Amino acid sequence: MPNRLLPHSGPGRPKDLAKRQAILDAAKNLFIRKGYVSTSMDAVAAEAGVSKLTVYSHFNDKETLFSAAVVARCEEQMPELFFDQHSELPVQTLLLNIARSFQALINSPESIELHRLMVTLGTQDPALSKIFFEAGPQRILQETERFLGRLEKTGELQFDSARTAAEHFLSLIKGACNFRLMVGCGEMPDAASAEQHVRDVVELFMRAYRI
Repeated sequence: MPNRLLPHSGPGRPKDLAKRQAILDAAKNLFIRKGYVSTSMDAVAAEAGVSKLTVYSHFNDKETLFSAAVVARCEEQMPELFFDQHSELPVQTLLLNIARSFQALINSPESIELHRLMVTLGTQDPALSKIFFEAGPQRILQETERFLGRLEKTGELQFDSARTAAEHFLSLIKGACNFRLMVGCGEMPDAASAEQHVRDVVELFMRAYRI
């Protein structure tokens, strides 16, 4: 992961983690509500209840803050990807855990709004799109690839390319439902439908890659 995603720690007292979290929470809310261009570091400071200097002491610039906010959003809803799972669980259970978390993340109102924002900004600021892709989608893809590489060691699944398999898995989970939500002509699936979709994807994935 690029070093710019991490808070810079200089000499002196350690950074106040509570203030850093307040800044991230404020940034996540403001970027969604107001968009990237209309969200200033002053506004983030006011929303977080800290000084502008404090914001800059944790995040060097708005791009760094935006990147960190995207990473934090992913980590909140996908702990199974960013923290090691219990390896003694069955492969199918591990895949289901990942699939449920990813589905909840991509279909959440916050995620839908953020992706719509990035589609709008993409043609205006390719550099910002790259920051978003590296902080969110690419990181999830890399973590999924790493996760599948660990699963392969169980001897139950085999991939010619864990990277390609990760792309297949995540794309299958997104499905048509996520596309309909993105363009505003669909509704969130009910719990039973969402669970059935996840189970169908995992079953199909395991059939494709089971040894």
